[in-house]
Amino acid sequence: MSQPTPLKPVTGGKKTARAASVPAAVANEGTAELMHRTMDCLPHLIWVAGHADRPGWGNAAWRNYTGDNTSNWLDAVHPESAARLASLWTEMLKTQVGFQEELRMRAVDGSFRWFLVSALHHEAQQHWYLSATDIHERVLARQALVRNLGMQEKMLDASVDCIKIVNPDGTLAHMNLSGCKALGVSPDSGFGMKWLELLPPEIHAAGLRAFRQALRGGNARFSGKSVVPGKQPQFWDNILTPVLDDNGKTMSILCVSRDVTLQQLAEERLRKANEVDELTELPNRRAFQEALRPALLRAREKGSGALLMLVDLDHFKHLNDTLGHAAGDHLLQVMARRIQGCLPDSAFVARIGGDEFAIVLQDVKDDDAVMRIAHRVMLQLDPPINYASKRINGSMSIGCALYPRDARDPMVLMSNADAALNDIKVNGRGGVRIFNAEIMRPLEDEAVQMDQARRILRDGTVRAYYQPKVRLLDRKLVGLEALLRSQDVEHGGLQMPGTVQAAFLNYDLATRIADALRAKVMADILNWQHAGLTLVPVSLNAAPVEFMRDNFAERLLKQIEKAGVDPTLIELEVTEQTLDDRGSAFVTRALLQLKQAGIRVALDDFGTGHSSLTRLRNFPVDCLKIDSNLVGNFGSDPAITAVVNAIGHIGADLSLELVAEGIETEKQCQSLLAAGFEIGQGHLFSRAVNADAITALLTSEQALWAPVRASAAA
Repeated sequence: MSQPTPLKPVTGGKKTARAASVPAAVANEGTAELMHRTMDCLPHLIWVAGHADRPGWGNAAWRNYTGDNTSNWLDAVHPESAARLASLWTEMLKTQVGFQEELRMRAVDGSFRWFLVSALHHEAQQHWYLSATDIHERVLARQALVRNLGMQEKMLDASVDCIKIVNPDGTLAHMNLSGCKALGVSPDSGFGMKWLELLPPEIHAAGLRAFRQALRGGNARFSGKSVVPGKQPQFWDNILTPVLDDNGKTMSILCVSRDVTLQQLAEERLRKANEVDELTELPNRRAFQEALRPALLRAREKGSGALLMLVDLDHFKHLNDTLGHAAGDHLLQVMARRIQGCLPDSAFVARIGGDEFAIVLQDVKDDDAVMRIAHRVMLQLDPPINYASKRINGSMSIGCALYPRDARDPMVLMSNADAALNDIKVNGRGGVRIFNAEIMRPLEDEAVQMDQARRILRDGTVRAYYQPKVRLLDRKLVGLEALLRSQDVEHGGLQMPGTVQAAFLNYDLATRIADALRAKVMADILNWQHAGLTLVPVSLNAAPVEFMRDNFAERLLKQIEKAGVDPTLIELEVTEQTLDDRGSAFVTRALLQLKQAGIRVALDDFGTGHSSLTRLRNFPVDCLKIDSNLVGNFGSDPAITAVVNAIGHIGADLSLELVAEGIETEKQCQSLLAAGFEIGQGHLFSRAVNADAITALLTSEQALWAPVRASAAA
């Protein structure tokens, strides 16, 4: 029920209300009867208060609705309003000021309808009049609207989204309960404050752009944030939708903000996982690659240089293998802190590999400045770093490249710094290497060789050539060593293995070339066999990298079986480097398996590396081969002569076949024969020749070696 509206008393000289003007006219005419007839014609319910000598009176509309004429008009009021109306009536009699009130009145059938009741006092006639206008339908419609609005407000308050209605001037017209909680606004505040001022300062620009776009009639979206004292920040996805009038003008803006805090935190954790090294909390390789280009752009804008430094902790794998990964992790964490601490705050330090750090530093222009910074970094290994009561400091290798002197492109600069690092690691580790053009030449040669290897595989130009093995005593052919050659498609002629040497350090290329060569060898053996020739064993070389997978024996035996070749016709040559690189785990198992299948094993280049008699005991070796370097100096260099003689005695004592490579003179042949070497190969007997030349040789029944035609040799 609304608050009463005070009304001024009706004076005799004024006609401010219809209910007052009619009695005035009647008074002038002097007849009460005329007044009653006139009031009976009105549609409004009118009741005239009586005096002590005259009862109250209601017009026809009043009588028809209430069924009463003379009783107290308060009897027609709804019981819930009767007490209040009685109080208003009493107050009116005292103050002589009328009132206006919405209330329910009882009809003759007992039902109630809503009326707007106005009480007026006519001073001239000393009468009080009540005028009641039926507003029932309007009140019911208003109540329904209020209920709907209340229901909508409750629905808005039930939403977890922050929902706001913003006026075109940027003030807040309404906000649901979730929004009030998020922005720290009391629901009873009445709103009216500037919406953008409720947001953190760093969000204002994005919010203002979105608001202006919505004012122009377009939908807008921006990422927001709310900070309430005592609570964790919340992150919001804000969508602004303009509410337009019939003319298309923005009346208000609906802003719906969805809480994406959990998503934001998850994305932040994911970003951190993607860009931050968990162990050292430094930026990782991904973050480093993204930061390198902007850093070089800043250096270019300033007209200064920039240093890219790669730091590698030497023998880190050995530390992990001996003391465990926890020791390695401890070393990395300590070094990460020390390296960051010894450099300016502007330096960008990242961990880009297992034991490798990258540093980008601005305003470095020459080698002297590079060396000063590198020395400062290297000093971080001087203070002790202990783990499990052991000092684990070790050493470091540093490769450096300068922008723009060494490269302007970030990736080229990175490649050059990496080349400098690899150069120092290859040459003993420990120290600093600054990039120069000479460092790139071996790498460029390697790239050419790798490309050539891929080309011969793609073009199918792998060729098998064979160098005969001769028994030195009677010069009879006792074996062949298969050697790689490739056909030069563009220029003609044969290419030596040195043109693809780098490929034998790559597992994929090495195994593919070896498979192609061995397929040629198997086919040649079968051709000789089908021709009815007396066959001799053929030696196949295996690169150390081929043992990187623990399946070498299986792969070779499968190839031999598929070709249908007798395994006893195959000999495998491995170098001492193979045993060093892979150790006994893979190599021993592979060699034992091949030995059981009937394949002989020769240890090639024996005596030139870190030769050890332990290998002869641990590995299933049938033959020892010495290379041309020993053979060429045998007899002229006392030390080498002693080594060759010692190998001759070892072979005899261990019942191992001894083979000398690179024999070029008869004198060398006789000296080696005297030293205990039974078999030899070299230009004295033949260069490597193709399969046709071997066919002719196997056909010959000559006991002594006969030189082959020069055109067949390679």
